[in-house]
Amino acid sequence: MATSIVDPPVPLEQRTHRFAALAVICLAELLVVLDNTIVNVALPSLGVELATGVSGLQWVVDAYTLTFAGLLLAFGNLGDRYGRRRVMMIGLAGVAVMSIGGALSDSMGSVITARAAMGVFAAAVFPATLALIINIFTDRRERALAIAAWTAMAGFAIAIGPISGGWLLEHFSWHSVFWINVPVALLAMTATLIWVPESRSSQVGRLDPAGIGLSIAGITLLVWSIIEAPRFGWTSVTTLGAGAFGVALLAAFVTWELRTSTPILDMTLFGNRRFSLPALSIAIGSFSMFGFLFLITQYFQGVREYTPLEFGIASLPFAFSVAIGAPIATLLAQRLGTTPVIVFGLLLTGLGLYLGGQVTVDSPYLTDVLPSMVSMALGLAIVQGPATESIMSSLPLDEAGAGSAVNDTTREIGGTLGVAVLGSIVASYYTTRVSPLIDRVPAGMMDANERSLVKASPLSVLEMRKRELAPFFEAQRENLITAMKTAALQGSHAASLVAAGAVVVCAVIVAIFLPWGVQEGESVLLGWRKTAGNQEDSSD
Repeated sequence: MATSIVDPPVPLEQRTHRFAALAVICLAELLVVLDNTIVNVALPSLGVELATGVSGLQWVVDAYTLTFAGLLLAFGNLGDRYGRRRVMMIGLAGVAVMSIGGALSDSMGSVITARAAMGVFAAAVFPATLALIINIFTDRRERALAIAAWTAMAGFAIAIGPISGGWLLEHFSWHSVFWINVPVALLAMTATLIWVPESRSSQVGRLDPAGIGLSIAGITLLVWSIIEAPRFGWTSVTTLGAGAFGVALLAAFVTWELRTSTPILDMTLFGNRRFSLPALSIAIGSFSMFGFLFLITQYFQGVREYTPLEFGIASLPFAFSVAIGAPIATLLAQRLGTTPVIVFGLLLTGLGLYLGGQVTVDSPYLTDVLPSMVSMALGLAIVQGPATESIMSSLPLDEAGAGSAVNDTTREIGGTLGVAVLGSIVASYYTTRVSPLIDRVPAGMMDANERSLVKASPLSVLEMRKRELAPFFEAQRENLITAMKTAALQGSHAASLVAAGAVVVCAVIVAIFLPWGVQEGESVLLGWRKTAGNQEDSSD
């Protein structure tokens, strides 16, 4: 047997077909991730038209990510069992149907229900995308490039959500952010049938319904307690009780997964530092990114009073930075090793978060806001690609679906907690400081419903601007708007520092415990490859 580790050349026709499949897979990924973020720009319109505050808007975002995160492991396992392409196509069809339901909604409850159902089907799509890539690209360098493209697309989709949503809202109502999913899903389904080959695992265990139920229940309760904490009080029996019960369910989930013979999440994987620490980096990076995107919606539209399209244009540098940083970082990790690249990306993310925490009501966009966005976007892009490649390289092809699901689950749980924790910090600061001011507002300036909306969300600034008032109320309105913006920014500053601290701590942990150098990462790949080769030899 040859001892060379150089992969054989790939015929051009096969390579062309593989990259066509990659383009289709990235389109499916674009739909799922974009749908996770495009709704952010519609939050002000939803909040005003459906009369809800920060908590309701958080649930519009988190209803999707909760079901998404909770079912990723299950659908990753189903894809391994019944075929990844088949499960992905079922997911695409479901996203299209549930998007129609969201577009036809006329209440906050129905919007949240539609978003939760969309998250269920999106969970069928996302782990299949990465698992298909791993099975299609067996050449190590091509696989690294394909993962870089997958990572860049995920980050790019997150970042272009504001501008695409802004354009839609400039010309249509908030319902359009749901309608846009339908033609994209149909196009992705058709292209998948033509270009994407089917793949499945050669051996899978039984499904783990107990593990799925415990994980969904635990995550949901924990996130609910955080989101609703500003309303019930952080130290209330309701908040602490729900949070403690959620943690207990998650502890039961871990215990069950360690004992069952067919776990939905193989907990022993986390004993491999090249799997667990990159997964931690992705979770913390997503915690900061999703939280940052939620906060920046409040900032650009509530504090700077941008239109949705202006908000989208202002956030374009974030998108470009992600698109540029992800592939470059993956290539650098091939040369320098995974650890230094991830550590640098985390520290750069922390710098961006810290700079964002210094922004004031009158801060210039170019000198204060833009550097924060670019630093954070580059840092996140630098982390995601090498971390994902490290996770997937630690697994054999038969476990690609499960490994992809773990990678995606850590991302989504981190993002869900980011929106919940950072959004609740802002809500607590804002409500505490603004409520006494609203109580003193004259009845002629604001009715009871308007008072409730203003107390709940800084995005109500947009609605306050539109209302016609008597001239002697103008000065009082301007003073109130300034106070609302200041309170929202105080909350954002505290939230930014919390996120920056989490990112820096993660960087220190990775720097200490994740092996440095290139050879360690390659040896994992080669070990799996040698095992597969030996199995083939014995079968011959």
